[in-house]
Amino acid sequence: MNWSLVAPVVMLAGSNLVMNVAWYWHLKVPGKALWAAVLLSWGLAFFEYWLAVPANRIGARVYSLDQLKVLQEAMSLAAFVVVAWMLFGQKPGWNEVIGFCLVGLGAWFIFKGPLR
Repeated sequence: MNWSLVAPVVMLAGSNLVMNVAWYWHLKVPGKALWAAVLLSWGLAFFEYWLAVPANRIGARVYSLDQLKVLQEAMSLAAFVVVAWMLFGQKPGWNEVIGFCLVGLGAWFIFKGPLR
């Protein structure tokens, strides 16, 4: 198994899960001060960057920047679904499933390469 192919995917998945928690967890505690929510979110984002930056540095050796970006975006959506479902009980409906599949189709085109 080529670690340079796998590591960026795993690290980006982790970074997006942490980032989505940082973005949305505070909605569970609306009574907390906004400044406290921002500081805690920044604290979580610090750890997210420890995954995202190395993932992109390692990934740039084997993936194009377009491929890395579309991986990140697709994983961000997947992580959002997990966070929304687990933290808020918001199960995706058909509109969301179809929309996310269309994003997945866009990712497929990026990885497929030039159309001929």
